[in-house]
Amino acid sequence: MLRRSGLSLGQYFLRRKNRAGFSWYLNKTKMSRLVQARRLEGVDKNVWVEFVKLAATYPTVNLGQGFPDFPPPDFVKEAFMKAVGGENIMLHQYTRAFGHPALVTILARFFGKLLGQELDPLTNVLVTVGAYEALFCCFQALVDEGDEVIIIEPFFDCYQPMVKMAGGTPVFVQLRPKAAEAGKLMSSGDWQLDPAELASRFTERTKAIVLNSPNNPLGKVFTREEMELIADLCVKHDVLCFSDEVYEWVVYDGKEHIRIASLPGMWDRTITIGSAGKTFSTTGWKVGWTLGPDRLLKHLRTVHQNSVYHCPTAAQEAVAQAFQRELDNYGKQDSYFVQLAQELQQKRDWLVRSLVAGGMKPIVPEGTYFLMADVSEFKSEVPDLLDSDEPYDSRFIKWMIINKGLVAIPVSAFYSTPHKRNFDHFIRFCFVKEEATLKAAEDILQQWSMEKTDQ
Repeated sequence: MLRRSGLSLGQYFLRRKNRAGFSWYLNKTKMSRLVQARRLEGVDKNVWVEFVKLAATYPTVNLGQGFPDFPPPDFVKEAFMKAVGGENIMLHQYTRAFGHPALVTILARFFGKLLGQELDPLTNVLVTVGAYEALFCCFQALVDEGDEVIIIEPFFDCYQPMVKMAGGTPVFVQLRPKAAEAGKLMSSGDWQLDPAELASRFTERTKAIVLNSPNNPLGKVFTREEMELIADLCVKHDVLCFSDEVYEWVVYDGKEHIRIASLPGMWDRTITIGSAGKTFSTTGWKVGWTLGPDRLLKHLRTVHQNSVYHCPTAAQEAVAQAFQRELDNYGKQDSYFVQLAQELQQKRDWLVRSLVAGGMKPIVPEGTYFLMADVSEFKSEVPDLLDSDEPYDSRFIKWMIINKGLVAIPVSAFYSTPHKRNFDHFIRFCFVKEEATLKAAEDILQQWSMEKTDQ
């Protein structure tokens, strides 16, 4: 028995070769209503997508994105291999949604001592998919429509869109550079907040301030006095603090990382954000965490359980074991945290020397993976276009990638739109790279300098 197949309306018009009719059919079925949510308006562009693609298109030395191109320490790799290759089969399955028990326990012990708090691993610690998710949970859980959030410029670029997506209004205050001492390079410590300007940003609508110390992209490590200024204003105006401290172990020249949650009156209003990626040079593992009072973290847990819900178990187990080793070696020369800062300071100094020899003016960072460099002297080689909507640093880096094979990130990406032009003569380099990469960058800069001399 043969079954008569029914024709769809589209097939019917095709069989009839009625092109006009089929076109009518397609137009009627095409969606015409607005698809994207309003909260996505103005947050669709991303500097990383554009410049990572460009760097992959040309043969380059990549000092753009902030990741090490060398392996994590052996004890960290061994912990991960043991987690995935050991006999505990449950490390391949779901663990506790708000953090693997081994990890939240050691984080509570480790950071409890540093913060001067008795941390409950179940209520004062939340494990997230990297610091990125931790930030997202902060804004989604605690920022409402009409709330103002103070952001210190320059800022890591995700802060502004995350505030907007939550319905909040970003309010900006700048770190302003002061002249360096004669004969010395400018330091990230020369960039400071104006106390009166900062105070003016706090209003009855202010819900939170985002603090990033050490700061990306500048590398500034906020002093105790600067932290106390921010803390006093938070207490005075009853404002929350989202403290992004992912570079807490990457501090140079004997500088001290101050945890703002440890200052008087701040524990109860601060969420501290950390990252295993930056702590153990494992950015691809995407393990982050938040620390804070239960009255705040319970709202982050609600966002987490209704979005990501769970973080990779084996990676959490490995990070837990790595922290246990660091707890045992804390403050000793055998500590990876001590060795990491020493090693990266040498890499920083190498890149500073290379940039100076190449004609750029680096700002020596006190912390992080990054340094900013002034490229104003190159405007004769890459002229500024005053009628262009694209900031100078963005166009300069595209030229540098194509013509010199060297990748950086435009600093204007770390500023709000009204302020981009004021700082578009700076570019950001990442120096957390193996020696071969830094040597290749040095060779490019030396060749570039020679070419300029010959002109």
